[in-house]
Amino acid sequence: MEEKAQIILNGKTYEFPVVAGTENEKAIDISQLRSKTSYITLDSGFANTGACTSAITFLDGEKGILRYRGIPIEKIAEKSTFVETAYLLIQGELPTKVQLEKFAHSFTRHAALHKDMLKFFDGYPAAGHPMGLLSAMACSLSGYYPELLKADSSEEEIELMAAQLLSKVRTISAYIYKRTLNQPFIPPRDDLKYIPNFLHMMFSAPQKDYKIEETVVSALQTLLILHADHEQNCSTSAVRLVGSSRANLYASVSAGVCALWGPLHGGANQEVVEMLEEIHKEKGNIHKFIEMAKDPKGNYRLMGFGHRVYKNYDPRARIIKERTYALFDKLGIHDPLLEIAVKLEEAVLKDDYFVQRKLYPNVDFYSGLIYKAIGIPTNMFPVMFAIGRMPGWIAHWKEMKGDPQTRLGRPRQIYMGPTQRSYISMEERP
Repeated sequence: MEEKAQIILNGKTYEFPVVAGTENEKAIDISQLRSKTSYITLDSGFANTGACTSAITFLDGEKGILRYRGIPIEKIAEKSTFVETAYLLIQGELPTKVQLEKFAHSFTRHAALHKDMLKFFDGYPAAGHPMGLLSAMACSLSGYYPELLKADSSEEEIELMAAQLLSKVRTISAYIYKRTLNQPFIPPRDDLKYIPNFLHMMFSAPQKDYKIEETVVSALQTLLILHADHEQNCSTSAVRLVGSSRANLYASVSAGVCALWGPLHGGANQEVVEMLEEIHKEKGNIHKFIEMAKDPKGNYRLMGFGHRVYKNYDPRARIIKERTYALFDKLGIHDPLLEIAVKLEEAVLKDDYFVQRKLYPNVDFYSGLIYKAIGIPTNMFPVMFAIGRMPGWIAHWKEMKGDPQTRLGRPRQIYMGPTQRSYISMEERP
């Protein structure tokens, strides 16, 4: 028997279908709610609203489960590469050897920027935030490939745009970093793979190549994989919403970058590092900061704990913690911030205040320490997030574009302003 949900309004009963996902998630389909009842729903922050169906990423926040295209994130982080993960998310299946080689080669082919684009960097203030320039550069790519901006782009054209964005986002990001330092740009090399090429462009100098450590490559690989998608988060929802207007992929991704710029989304790991530095200045007095967070009269928050969806330990945080230890051990790094982070986590997980509120470490808690160890400054942390999230944005844009159920996104509201009133001329106003 088909499951139905009933809503009773003013004594009248209305029935709505129940939709079940492949993991038995249940949703009440209220797409006909307004036409049947004249009512709408009010759900600030969309915590109870499913804006679409998707086959890309499964997330169970209660159990701490995350899967890309059905594959557990733990296995992907252990066995895959960022390039292969990008293929999996965008195409839906793991690639064959030939498919992966072709996909990786497309990044080499599209790594360089048009010489005219380099002028954009010169016109941007060196002190400007990197995310502002990243958003502008992502959108400006559309000007160099007008033939790809058709509303009915073919599969081949979408693959080309995806390859351009995935490859050029590294180059753009590295050039942004060089711009903030007023250093010369280092062009990409054809002989380097995805992540080593990025590190080369970031840290090499004209007369001295950066020594690429495999341990650093492995750590960065893990971070990018773990950030590659997270279903309908703020920035991905922005990409889908903009894309629903039939905006091109470049413009839609640019909107995602802007959404990610916000400190509640892409800037949280920067705030974690800054918090750990503050605790270090207070001689590691963790108790003081925990009590500040628990004070009902204050508004202090411990950064890196809690998540809108996870009510359990974020599986990505476990993996990143392990990779942080491995990186620091291999490079011989002794960072007091890591010791503070571990002690803070232990204290929080034993404190009933945080346990009852299900505030566990999230993906941002340890990731900033890895970026810091690699030499990436805090203002570039959101940019690193954007590089990692690019495959997810592309996958969701592509899925949305191919879904016949996609409609122009147009949320409604409940108006709470003045009722109708008269216009008062300037002479009559007090």
